[in-house]
Amino acid sequence: MHTTRFKLSLILLLFGLLGTFAVSAQTVGLTVDEALAIFYQRNLNLIAAQYNIDQAHAQELIAGAIPNPTFSFQVSEITRNTNNGATAVGCNHNPGVSCGPAEYFSFSQLIEVAGKRGLRIQSSGLATQAAENDFRDAERIFSNMVRDAYYGLLQAQENRWLAQEIVDHYQEITRANTLRINSGDISESDFLRVRMEAMRAESDLDTAQTAVEQAQANLAMTLRWPDKSLQFEAKEQWPDLTDIGQNRSTDELIGVALKQRPDLEADKQRALQARKELELARRLNYPDVTVTGGYARDPSNNNLDTGFIGFSVPLPLFYQHKGESDQAAVNLNQSQLAAEQTELNIRNDVVSALAAWKSADKIVQRFKEGLLDDALTVRDSAELAYSKGATSVLDFIEAQRSYKIVMRDYLAAMVNRTNAYYDLAKSLGMELKANNKTSTHHSNPTLDTK
Repeated sequence: MHTTRFKLSLILLLFGLLGTFAVSAQTVGLTVDEALAIFYQRNLNLIAAQYNIDQAHAQELIAGAIPNPTFSFQVSEITRNTNNGATAVGCNHNPGVSCGPAEYFSFSQLIEVAGKRGLRIQSSGLATQAAENDFRDAERIFSNMVRDAYYGLLQAQENRWLAQEIVDHYQEITRANTLRINSGDISESDFLRVRMEAMRAESDLDTAQTAVEQAQANLAMTLRWPDKSLQFEAKEQWPDLTDIGQNRSTDELIGVALKQRPDLEADKQRALQARKELELARRLNYPDVTVTGGYARDPSNNNLDTGFIGFSVPLPLFYQHKGESDQAAVNLNQSQLAAEQTELNIRNDVVSALAAWKSADKIVQRFKEGLLDDALTVRDSAELAYSKGATSVLDFIEAQRSYKIVMRDYLAAMVNRTNAYYDLAKSLGMELKANNKTSTHHSNPTLDTK
């Protein structure tokens, strides 16, 4: 009877392994840098930001353009009998013969004064620089958004692995307890308690699988649902934590961030642009000059062919562009306030990110200093003692639960530290290059990071 039951368990285990292999064969391994590459290829927000840069370049061309000259042609003295019998040199003096109408050809050119064109060029150049910094800022923000979704999936996968490990462990204990209860080594109540814990472990595995699927959907939504997105599996890689200033003082890091953050640079450039626009609005009171020159052919005139030149200037008698100046002054104040608010936000970002990093790093260090090994040792010791009848089933179950809690907390701490590391880099305006290493967590959980 026991031999038949053992063979049946072995067959079910083999089918389970084959099923697991089939599922894993369908998954698509994905690194965090590959996820970022997919995001940049597909994300519409970044594409829209790129369009803003193109629009800013187009505005630069418009601002630097010189007004085109104007050509005009005019015919005057148009009547039925134009200048009949006129005594001009160009006319036939016969009273019944028409001399013809006069013809005027002219060119006009607007000449901007007071450096208006130069101010427009400077203003549009600052707008282009601000748009480029907006694009850099979008990369800074969106990169961490992708990383958060990626490491959320990795954490869910690790929790699923932990749940599977505990299920497998309880299956071994249950098989051993089946033999022990038949031989009378343990009581039926102890056997049932362990089996109940095994069923609870299976429920935890189902919950962990659901969390993985939800994390896959979250990453897919972040990446705008590329092909096979629900088959993505985050590779077990953790960033190689390089020195980005974690050990420097808060004031030093704030100084670094104020120099590097693209959002602050963009706001400063918009404030400079607003100052140029205010200066341009004030110079609108200097009227531009339109110069006109041309040629006239007038048969009725004593001089048949003549030239002329002139200019025109609008007189600012009734309106002196005060509305434009006031509006530009308001825009300047708003731009300066926006830059000041961004600077305050940066200071808060750096302080918060640095505090989060220090806390997360300390928690991980506590796990590395022996907490993981202690939890594993306690579990193994309790299991050995229970198998020999030297400890109660409650102590055995408590050791199993403690191990599960410690491992889950450790995985959460690893993800929190990773996110805190990238958040600190984001607060400083740094974009970190790919520098990841593969973890050996499943074989030895103490070797996950440096």
